[in-house]
Amino acid sequence: MSSGDAEYRIARFRDRLMGGEVAELGVRIEVRGSVVLLTGTIPTADHREEILRIAEAELAGLSLHTDLMVACADPPDRSEELR
Repeated sequence: MSSGDAEYRIARFRDRLMGGEVAELGVRIEVRGSVVLLTGTIPTADHREEILRIAEAELAGLSLHTDLMVACADPPDRSEELR
């Protein structure tokens, strides 16, 4: 696979992430040698699964590593003590 083809596919993946399908701007996409690295914090596990599904479709054949963290937006389970 040529580097131009890989760059095109990565750009297309970025467009899909920013578009209406996912509308995710918090994912960083980096190319390190022959590896594509996805990092960032996203709101839900379902959102993470959708991003990974799109990545696998758009970047098939490229070496893909992911470090996507799901943000915990649950309310605290106890009150905070202020001193």
